[in-house]
Amino acid sequence: MSANFRRSGRGEPLVLLHGVGLDHTLWDDLAPLLEPHFDVLRYDLLGHGNAPGIDETVTMQDFIGQLDAELARAGWHSANVLGYSMGGLIAGAYAAARPQRVTRLALLSTVFRRSLDEARAVLARLDAAATQDPEAAAQVSLARWFTPGFQARRPERVASIGQRLLRNNPPHFLAAYRIFALGDPVLAQAAPGITCPALVMTGEEDVGSTPRMTRELAAALPRGQARVVPGQRHMLPVEAPAVVASALHGFFLPGTAGSSIS
Repeated sequence: MSANFRRSGRGEPLVLLHGVGLDHTLWDDLAPLLEPHFDVLRYDLLGHGNAPGIDETVTMQDFIGQLDAELARAGWHSANVLGYSMGGLIAGAYAAARPQRVTRLALLSTVFRRSLDEARAVLARLDAAATQDPEAAAQVSLARWFTPGFQARRPERVASIGQRLLRNNPPHFLAAYRIFALGDPVLAQAAPGITCPALVMTGEEDVGSTPRMTRELAAALPRGQARVVPGQRHMLPVEAPAVVASALHGFFLPGTAGSSIS
């Protein structure tokens, strides 16, 4: 098996797209809960993990082309697609560009129409990423992503995410982060053309991908629905995998027991 992707489980095809600075191991907590009902494919996005490197010339079209290639490698004409954070931007852009290839779409902790203050904040983080000590930058990210309770209960899992951030190749990471930080137009433009059913989820306490963004994105999608998870921040796939899995089962497999998230 390649070091930059995994395929496991059996059932409906499901592709998982991770967030910026991470890799396919983000899904280690969630994937086992999905494998009984889904053929789960997860891979490293360009510029991450063991995937090919990128530079400042990278565009969203490159990530769309990568997903095309992964579906072809899997032998799938279409699949359900779940994108997390930056992966949500890619998943949404893909669903608009390749509507025949996306059966159902889930956008987890995904940004949409940042306010002026929110846009300034992410651009400040982009600038800091180029100059700040990597260890300090990782600690700032972890504090934003995880609740204090989870950090106290599962310090080893939080540390593993931190180590993943520290292993990033700086130029590749900055190129990807630029796509994420400047990505507000992506879903604003794509949303009207996303015709498949779409589930948008975030944590109640996520300050980057806020409940306001989730509700507005769901409303902008022709067949969108919103879910906000109480008491959670950004790292839903790691901190609340059972809640996410329940919602995904109910959404991707209509007629099965779903989630009671409000």
